[in-house]
Amino acid sequence: MGVVKLAEKPYKDLSELTLMDDYMFGAVMQDESLAKTLIEAILDVKLRRVEYVEPQKSMKEQYEARGVRLDLYVEDEAGNIYNVEVQTSNKRNLPKRMRYYQSIIDLHILTPGADYKELKKSYVIFICGYDPYDQGSCIYRFENRCINKPDLPFGDETVKIVLNTKGTGDGISSELWETIRYFDDGTVSGAWSERLEAAVDGVKSSEERRREYMVMMAREMEIRAEGIEIGEARGRAEGRVEGRAEGRAEGRVEGRAEAQREAAEKIAKEFGVSLERAKEILLSS
Repeated sequence: MGVVKLAEKPYKDLSELTLMDDYMFGAVMQDESLAKTLIEAILDVKLRRVEYVEPQKSMKEQYEARGVRLDLYVEDEAGNIYNVEVQTSNKRNLPKRMRYYQSIIDLHILTPGADYKELKKSYVIFICGYDPYDQGSCIYRFENRCINKPDLPFGDETVKIVLNTKGTGDGISSELWETIRYFDDGTVSGAWSERLEAAVDGVKSSEERRREYMVMMAREMEIRAEGIEIGEARGRAEGRVEGRAEGRAEGRVEGRAEAQREAAEKIAKEFGVSLERAKEILLSS
């Protein structure tokens, strides 16, 4: 097998990660007390408790379905479900992505033969390092209501919330503003952000976490390199069969696309990340 040259530093060191990075967010939020305080700050509510339904929950309802790996998936004392994710890059598909997450959560909640009334109230929350709606707000909350009678709720008990870490603090609680600032640039401005900072530092100083992170990244890079090389090899082979310049070019493109798809599926399956995240890893080289 030939040598595939990758970028000199294709991923961040553990010491460089922030709470906006998937790995760091998932690691820190395994502490249920931190998860509880985060949800309380975002929703401006008080909860008696939250608990993980399953740590870093992975959902795939059927073989053909696109798997979803949830960073934070907890339930409160009333049975309400909270899913929180971090999103740094704007793929311009956020609304549809949140719609899909909601549908997968519902499929997981409702057992075969159960009544629809058993579906629980759920919150899908994305913390974004950009403003997806360009309105300047720190928080956007969406619930289904009647268009011609806005005071009439649809009644499906689904809530979608988007946090914009680049927004202003106008009209939000001090706890949410402290949360936003810490997620955005690591500003420590109170007891809550001090707890987050301590948790992040704890992950960075953990040898177990460092080994876990490095093994995960090494495997991702190995799979990515293998996928790129397979794609190039298939492209060359298909190009030779065609026997013309356009055939070679088309073969390389198709071969690379197929190999990258297979490599992305392998990453997603092995590491429990979404297929979208696996593709981002491949494309970053």
